[in-house]
Amino acid sequence: MRPEQKDMTTQDKHTAHVTWFVDEAGDPTLFGKGGKVVAATDGCSRFFIAGKLECRDVQALTSDLDRLRSDLLSDPFFKDVPSLDPARKRTAVHFHAKDDPPEVRFLVYKLLAKHDLRFVAVVRDKLRLLDYAQQRRRIDPAYRYDPDGHELYDELTRHLFSRMHGLNHHKIVFAQRGHKPRTKAFVDAIEHDTIPEKSGLARPKPTEVLCSFPKDHAGLQAVDYYLWALQRFYERSEVRYLNFVWPQILEVLDLDLPQGASQFKQQSTVFNQEHPLTLESRAGVGKMDREI
Repeated sequence: MRPEQKDMTTQDKHTAHVTWFVDEAGDPTLFGKGGKVVAATDGCSRFFIAGKLECRDVQALTSDLDRLRSDLLSDPFFKDVPSLDPARKRTAVHFHAKDDPPEVRFLVYKLLAKHDLRFVAVVRDKLRLLDYAQQRRRIDPAYRYDPDGHELYDELTRHLFSRMHGLNHHKIVFAQRGHKPRTKAFVDAIEHDTIPEKSGLARPKPTEVLCSFPKDHAGLQAVDYYLWALQRFYERSEVRYLNFVWPQILEVLDLDLPQGASQFKQQSTVFNQEHPLTLESRAGVGKMDREI
């Protein structure tokens, strides 16, 4: 490739229109009734994860997922599969890794691997967050942990968009949390100044921010699959899904990696292609028998 061609390619990457799809995995719950600690117990996740999926051809991704869903609905092999019953409004309406049958999940992952997608995630260990909440409560008795998890979600969102990779034209579609869109709160979080002024860098602002639902956006269905693969690793030490999607993962920011042999000292660590996320590089994840 000639130098001038390489320069044009680089420029195209920086001016291309890109859409990021944002969702979460796990739940933000720390306490149950009466203040009982429920984090990392059956039915309650130990980790809370926020992720964004970069897509440069939303139309192609949408067409392929719609075509796959149509093929599944007309395939007699899946005739009596409950999640493919349109009345249940699950796989028949939109793909969701947790609800989709294993055969469907396999096909979706194979399809996603053919697209130009890039995934970034931020992970928080709720047991470390629990330590913080309890310590803060001892210092300030009036403090109450936000049970809706908005504060935690916004924190992870700030980390998630701390680097926009120099793109000037981009749209963000994020999955709605609860009953309210919280669009302003989301925008405030991504525009939070996390880049030091001395760097001289100005993070480009998104051209559009939209709150929506997975059934209306193939990209939200896709990001759910990457989040699910990462969640299976962190909650159950299950590596095969993560290993399959790893070539499309730009980075995973782990905010609570145990430091050395101590489980009580943490440090933020970035896992990427040069420093892969494995059971060896990330000690202390969940066990295989864990139900999530």
